[in-house]
Amino acid sequence: MKSGQTRHRVLLAKVGLDGHDRGVKVVARTLRDAGFEVIYLGLRNSPAAIARAAISEDVSVVGLSFLSGSHLALTREVVDALAESGDDIAVVVGGTIAQRDVEQLREAGADAVLGVGTSGETIVAEVRRVIGERR
Repeated sequence: MKSGQTRHRVLLAKVGLDGHDRGVKVVARTLRDAGFEVIYLGLRNSPAAIARAAISEDVSVVGLSFLSGSHLALTREVVDALAESGDDIAVVVGGTIAQRDVEQLREAGADAVLGVGTSGETIVAEVRRVIGERR
């Protein structure tokens, strides 16, 4: 990282009862290797707990990982919890996401939606893009 460059913080979390975290751990390493500071909350977090941690950790982006199929409702709950705080934190959703759900996730407040098989380079580029849009 260049001198004077901001090292952005990213919080990654699994929401609800989803118990599979292999993919989000790969994403955490990819972002860390690209120069981000990554906080991983682990499994089975509530939307309110994610919002509290995001605010407490002063992150630029919250990354939500889903396999369970509950991504529409839980993304909206996380976005709403973040909005209540008044902080402007971007939300990126990833995991097993049906293409037909992408627009609904964006309408719910997701700044980016990255499905299974998205390359590490694309993940890094999208996180940087959403941070840039929030500045």
